[in-house]
Amino acid sequence: MSDSLRDQLLGLGFKPAPAPARQHTPAAKPHGAKPAHGKPAHGKPPHGAKPAHGKPPHGAKPAHGKPPHGAKPAHGQPQRARSREEIDLAKAYAIRAQREKDERIEAERLKQEEARKRREAKAALTEFLKDKGVNDAAAEIARHFEYGGKIKRIYVNEAQLKALNAGELGVVQMDGRYLLVDAATLAQAEAIFAPAIALKVDPNAPAQDDPYSDPQYQVPDDLVW
Repeated sequence: MSDSLRDQLLGLGFKPAPAPARQHTPAAKPHGAKPAHGKPAHGKPPHGAKPAHGKPPHGAKPAHGKPPHGAKPAHGQPQRARSREEIDLAKAYAIRAQREKDERIEAERLKQEEARKRREAKAALTEFLKDKGVNDAAAEIARHFEYGGKIKRIYVNEAQLKALNAGELGVVQMDGRYLLVDAATLAQAEAIFAPAIALKVDPNAPAQDDPYSDPQYQVPDDLVW
């Protein structure tokens, strides 16, 4: 056979196989070449290039003792030294302010202490005066007396009035009420809480010291008790 096998196959209608496509291999970049568009690789400027104005290179620290461009120095302008008189005056003001503060604190402490003692004394007096009053529920004689800057009164019978004016009885203010007690109880109540003693008669005192001791003493009808 003069024809080759390839020619015989072509004659029968077979098509030749296509040639394989060539793969494009990019050329390797030479060592030290610059990246495209003038940008440094990995954020680093090219060798010998200067960083942007006023900004140090990435990760670099500014020169020691020199602030960045436009930054204010750490310390402001030096202040004028105060005179000796100004310093002494400032000290005097500080001492006076501290003294006034201490005085206010002490005054408040004393006020609270006094209030505490007063509450305790009143509670003790209330406990002491239980079942010691001799008030007569049927008494009709009004015995007037001055207490707390106002005119007060307590109702007694005739015998109690004589004993009250003789100093054998007395009056104690307790929880808004006026309690008639004997002289011994009155003395003990005064020792517990003296401000509660509403009426304590001294039989040897001049009459003008207790003008309301006279049962016939007339009180004006328009007087507010």
